[in-house]
Amino acid sequence: MKDTLTHAVKQALAQLQMPEVDFVIEHPTDTNHGDYACNVAMVLSKAVGKSPRDIATEIMEVLTGTVAQVDRIEIAGPGFLNFYLTRDFFTDTTVAILTQKDTWGHNMIWDGKTVIVEYTDPNPFKELHIGHVVPNALGESLARLFIASGANVKRVTFQGDVGMHVAKAMYGLQQLSATVETIDAALLGKAYALGATAFEESQDVQEQVKILNKQIYTRADEAINALYDKGKEVSLAYFEVAYNILGSNFDHNFFESVTGPVGLEIVQAHIGDVFKESEGAIIFEGEQYGLHTRVFVNKEGLPTYETKDVGLIKCKHDWLPFDLAITVTGTEQQEYFKVTTKASELVQPDLAGKVELVPNGMLRLSEGKMSSRTGNVVRALDLIADVQAAAQEKMSEGRGEVDANVAQQIAVAAIKYTILKIASGKDIVFDLKKSLSFEGDSGPYLQYTNARINSVLEKAAASRVELSSTHAPTSIYEIEKILYRFPEVVEEACRERAPHYLVTYLTQVAGEFNTFYAMEKIADATDEYAPYKASLAQSVAITLSQGLWMLGIKAPERL
Repeated sequence: MKDTLTHAVKQALAQLQMPEVDFVIEHPTDTNHGDYACNVAMVLSKAVGKSPRDIATEIMEVLTGTVAQVDRIEIAGPGFLNFYLTRDFFTDTTVAILTQKDTWGHNMIWDGKTVIVEYTDPNPFKELHIGHVVPNALGESLARLFIASGANVKRVTFQGDVGMHVAKAMYGLQQLSATVETIDAALLGKAYALGATAFEESQDVQEQVKILNKQIYTRADEAINALYDKGKEVSLAYFEVAYNILGSNFDHNFFESVTGPVGLEIVQAHIGDVFKESEGAIIFEGEQYGLHTRVFVNKEGLPTYETKDVGLIKCKHDWLPFDLAITVTGTEQQEYFKVTTKASELVQPDLAGKVELVPNGMLRLSEGKMSSRTGNVVRALDLIADVQAAAQEKMSEGRGEVDANVAQQIAVAAIKYTILKIASGKDIVFDLKKSLSFEGDSGPYLQYTNARINSVLEKAAASRVELSSTHAPTSIYEIEKILYRFPEVVEEACRERAPHYLVTYLTQVAGEFNTFYAMEKIADATDEYAPYKASLAQSVAITLSQGLWMLGIKAPERL
């Protein structure tokens, strides 16, 4: 409808021989002021030399009756054109939702295009902590928004399976007398903490770790190789447990041990035109591009993170030629990412404009910033378990035992909603009590509203109220004035890489439905409009479940 109105306004300007200008059509904050509002008259005022209201009047006279689904147009304030849609438009929307079901809200903007979304990126030999949950939630939602926009989406991770952090963990494993048979995820976490602490406290340990780092990279020692391979295997299996709970299913894992040699070959092949030798190292002078200089190969001849990322971009494209490759990672990586992306574009010009960073903020608890270096870290699975336990306790009050699987879904919803309601790149504070509220502004509130609708519809069916959209009341319900906007919100959330738009919208939908439910009887067979109200309720449930899916949140039928 927004596109229809935009086209109609442009046609009216052409008919009135007014200049083409950029204008905005948006939803008024108050639905009493119309379903759409346009500022074209204010934009034109100076160019045309007339008052906005006079211009608005001329445009309104041309537009009136030209768009079938517009009931009336009014001029408001300094010259806004307010469009009010017909009852049939909203009835037709209800029919469309019930017909489209699982495709409601989808579009084809990215049809035929391939998008790779990289996120979470936990490093083997280290804990999966709460800091990984943020890019996981954001990346998963972005992947689903692109799927809803018609793209062929592949989810990937990039993991540091070589480097000093691995060497520190391996040192810790040796000190703990670990064997291939005794390694598990808990031991890996303990070993890394031990190695990281010892590394900082002893120069002798630093030398031992550096030697280990080279041995791991070159695979020169069979005993070390066996311990390393088992540790990596255990780490990846541990990550899969968390991914399953969080609702992510990755298509491919990229590793630094693979991308490093690829990147090193690229860098060495472009010394002189893109990269430069400097004091025994190879650098990229970013200042000429408004960036900063970074080392890509150190004095020992080993590739740095920068080179591994250049190799990663090539590895991604070799694995699957993409139209867009998104990386979700911390805001502190933004300047670094600009350097590696620019270097990649210079050696791979065909990838220019196809690589994008979406930054994520830091998740903070009352304890403050977490540190995996010291081992004082809140593990992701521990956070989920704690929230799950709190959810089970809250739900069991007066109703006995609660299904553990549902409680876990509620816990994940509580955590993801808290993350996704904040604009990407901004830090997040997790409040356990607020996150589990069933009274608004929380993931469980959206789940509860969806479950409530399912319950109401069951009661309606028991009362022999059948869903029907053929007989609607003349007046338009407020929930209808919000519901039809869903496709617009999905499109904007994807375009802006902003799932928080969807979170805000779904919370508004849930609130409007609960107000509607408090005032209207849906399961009353004596009410002539009960079938339409039930259809509308079903439409809300479809919208909520589709929206929750796009956020990576499950929608239990019952709570």
